[in-house]
Amino acid sequence: MNAEQKIGLVLSGGGYKGIAHAGVLQFLDEQNIRPDYIAGTSAGSIVSSLYTAGIKPQEILTFFKSVNLFNWQHFTLKKAGLIDVNTFDKYLNKVFGDKTIGELNIPVYINATNIVTGEQQIFKKKTRIVDAVLASSAFPGVFSPYQIGDKIYSDGGILNNFPIDVIKKKCDLIIGVNVNPLQQVQAENFTSIRAVTVRAYELMTTMQNAKGGQLCDWLIEPKELTLYSTFERSRKKMDEIYELGYNTAKESFKEKQDIFKKATP
Repeated sequence: MNAEQKIGLVLSGGGYKGIAHAGVLQFLDEQNIRPDYIAGTSAGSIVSSLYTAGIKPQEILTFFKSVNLFNWQHFTLKKAGLIDVNTFDKYLNKVFGDKTIGELNIPVYINATNIVTGEQQIFKKKTRIVDAVLASSAFPGVFSPYQIGDKIYSDGGILNNFPIDVIKKKCDLIIGVNVNPLQQVQAENFTSIRAVTVRAYELMTTMQNAKGGQLCDWLIEPKELTLYSTFERSRKKMDEIYELGYNTAKESFKEKQDIFKKATP
């Protein structure tokens, strides 16, 4: 391995479990492992955009804590979702404004699902970061779809929750972070629309994540994340999720350090 090799980083969707991505990035920073390309879906698109805009991993955790997901002002009766995804642009605009994907420090590939055509959309460099992230993060059944121009998008995880294929050919080594391991549940857990929707999403993405994981040179998958909610609201638990990402990366790095240290300048 040599320093000329390109490293790709793939960040899966997973709601607030995506805070674990930031913990992983903290560990990678400490090892001086810098990805040359990043592909992110949903929560992965949020973390990858913040990180490549120069936001430190600990600050990404702070950002997630600042978003009051279930504020009553976010709910809607006029759109096809419990929560109006457009209400979250105020959080992202504070960071990105009108910056485009092409202005980020590292090439980032963000995907969403065109719910009219049923096709995956990989957003181009001239797309506003805020638009791409909101489209990629419009979790079906919870958030309303997001419109860009005349196209309507929902969560990228519907078609591709672990978008390794988007950057695979560009990279020599791939680090994949899956924050959506399948949880073991009981019938009594399904007492709300949200619980059923989240479970359906988990089942839908499991096969995608498994196939993507097989293509990674280093797969980081914190199994304990099954103990946390996709829409976690406890700040204490958000801290725990961050630490899970960090500690899982640290532990699994023992078997991969020779490969990645040789590939890092």
